[in-house]
Amino acid sequence: MRTYSLTVLLWSFMFHVIHMMPSQKRTNKHSHSERITGLSENGGKTLHRTKRGWMWNQFFLLEEYTGPDTQYVGKLHTDQDKGDGNLKYILTGDGAGSLFIIDENTGDIHAAKKLDREEKSLYVLRAKAIDRKTGRQVEPESEFIIKIHDINDNEPKFTKDMYTASIPEMSGVGTSVIQVTATDADDANYGNSAKVVYSILQGQPYFSVDPETGIIKTALPDMSRENREQYQVVIQAKDMGGQMGGLSGTTTVNITLTDVNDNPPRFPQSTYQFSSPESAPPGTPLGRIKANDPDVGENAEIEYSISNGDGSDMFDIVTDKDTQEGIITVKKRLDFENKMLYTLRVEATNTHPDPRFLQLGPFKDTALVKISVEDTDEPPVFSRPWYLIEADEDAKEGSIIGQVVAHDPDITKNAIKYSVDRHTDLDRIFNIYSGNGSLFISKPLDREETPWHNITVIATEINNPKQSSQIPVFIRILDINDHAPEFAKYYETFVCENAKAGQLIQTVSAVDKDDPPQGHKFFFELVPEFAVHPNFSIVDNKDNTAGIMTRRNGYSRSKMSTYLLPIIIFDNDYPIQSSTGTLTIRVCACDSRGNMQSCNAEAFLLPAGLSTGALVAILLCIIILLLVVLFTALKRQRKKEPLIISKDDVRDNIVTYNDEGGGEEDTQAFDIGTLRNPEAREESKMRRDVIPETIFQIRRTAPLWENIDVQDFIHRRLKENDLDPAAPPYDSLATYAYEGNDSIANSLSSLESLTTEGNQDYDYLSDWGPRFKKLADMYGGEDSDRD
Repeated sequence: MRTYSLTVLLWSFMFHVIHMMPSQKRTNKHSHSERITGLSENGGKTLHRTKRGWMWNQFFLLEEYTGPDTQYVGKLHTDQDKGDGNLKYILTGDGAGSLFIIDENTGDIHAAKKLDREEKSLYVLRAKAIDRKTGRQVEPESEFIIKIHDINDNEPKFTKDMYTASIPEMSGVGTSVIQVTATDADDANYGNSAKVVYSILQGQPYFSVDPETGIIKTALPDMSRENREQYQVVIQAKDMGGQMGGLSGTTTVNITLTDVNDNPPRFPQSTYQFSSPESAPPGTPLGRIKANDPDVGENAEIEYSISNGDGSDMFDIVTDKDTQEGIITVKKRLDFENKMLYTLRVEATNTHPDPRFLQLGPFKDTALVKISVEDTDEPPVFSRPWYLIEADEDAKEGSIIGQVVAHDPDITKNAIKYSVDRHTDLDRIFNIYSGNGSLFISKPLDREETPWHNITVIATEINNPKQSSQIPVFIRILDINDHAPEFAKYYETFVCENAKAGQLIQTVSAVDKDDPPQGHKFFFELVPEFAVHPNFSIVDNKDNTAGIMTRRNGYSRSKMSTYLLPIIIFDNDYPIQSSTGTLTIRVCACDSRGNMQSCNAEAFLLPAGLSTGALVAILLCIIILLLVVLFTALKRQRKKEPLIISKDDVRDNIVTYNDEGGGEEDTQAFDIGTLRNPEAREESKMRRDVIPETIFQIRRTAPLWENIDVQDFIHRRLKENDLDPAAPPYDSLATYAYEGNDSIANSLSSLESLTTEGNQDYDYLSDWGPRFKKLADMYGGEDSDRD
């Protein structure tokens, strides 16, 4: 009987023994039956064999192999392999063909590359054998595992290249600072390759490290930040349990000691000296002092104060938060003449003490500060901060109303002069004696106009005018009774025609510009001439008012439309002032309830049958009639003949003539008789361009026989036109062609020719020179004029 089996042989050449552990897991089971046909001794019966299930072992391969040849893994083999090359071995799975290669003829498996367990520690492969001729598997596919065996090829690595930590100074021994951690990529389950142990290479004796946990702790007590603040600690992590040959890695830990308030402030010196001029105003800084505190931050914050000393009420000290210095300032005005030296005890205290270190002593320090006062030339000082002076309203000019007093606080006691600041007394109502500061009046006072005066008095040292001071002086004007009371307002009083006797028709009151201390009190009564008035009476109400009462029944507008009632008003001050006010009372028509309806006497005289509507109608008719008359007058005025026809109106048109005129024969254009004969009769002729509305007296002008000069004639005519009341109401232009006197050629005008057709000899023109040559040529010919 033939049996078939598949055997895998593993040859491993290693420098140390590799144990082959049987797998606890069956990786491949075959439960099917394989049918084998053949003749047997039993007469050719068909026999059946149940194939056994295969269980592969777990194989190990060394990582990081560095030999010259490929690393041999094992061999695949089946008992059906006769060695004739008919079978072909095939390997599949993780890394087959790339990491692991197989000789398909012999079944030998090799590792083609160097393997790293840290990248992949386990490979699962499948093997099978097939017949090259038929392509059928001679054995079912089987699975096996190759596990990479670890070697110590990785050093421990820390999670950080550098660590930073801090711990308060003065911490106790064993105080935990920070924990460092290192990891090893080797297999922790195989040997000690991944067992890490920590140690300290740098940082002793200040710090220590736990070899198993990597926790860094303090190793010395009372480490002071002020002595050393920064520490650099180097920690090593070594595998193989720290044994010789193990790999290691290091890291650096920077440790900072943080500050605690374990140091009190200390002044570098016990006594400080400062000086101040006595003129320094409050708040002036005199100097700075500082207590040193080696702590930082809020632990070094210091508060300065004055604990005692004779200058505690004259000086103050404040803390500069930025520099932690104490600034000494002036608190009150200094006086060299009073005190020249002050002593202060200044205390510097931590604002945030730490209770753990209070046993070290008080966290404060004190220093002595001496301040000397320097003498300066001070301005005069008044005896009061301000003055209040009262003056009577009727005080005479030159009267002294008060006095201000100032003195020089210096030892020299310079003399002082006084003056009034005129910016506060522009009207120069007050003045002052420069030697003693007595104020007196320069102008009359009027309380009703200005009840208060606020002036400023200046005191100046005579020897040093730059030293001066000023003081406000408030002057109150005291009232005197110099104004008489008068009616509070204008009263419009009326009495009804149907009024009854004893009826109140008006209540009057009074005002007074004066302001008596006890208040106003007025009295009212009629003037003595009307002490017993037949129509009205006055009743004083004793409250600064009075009532006007009727004394008879009924009043008539037709008989008396208005009554004048003079009333005397007295005040109660000294001297008593009084005035007379006249109350105008009109008589009016009233209804039955006393409401006024009409107070006009003319309305009373109208016929009873004429109502208000009729009066309005009459008034409208009168207005319409006036409008008609006005419209007619305006229309007639528009139709009046104009002074000059629009075409020839010199206001709107300028007419230019380019012709030479008609000469001597043109007697219609201009009447030259007057210019030619000044002795012509002077006549005043009426204007022909307007229709005169008023007949003016004919004006005679003086004859011109005594003066035949044309220039004088023109001036006279111009003056007559200017004074003519009948002239048009606008300007007119008159042009006169007067040539003047003293012409060597005499007159060339034809206006003086006695005959119009007489023959004249113009040969003399040739003797006048080249400028008259043209005229000589024109008129020199005998027939030139005729032509």
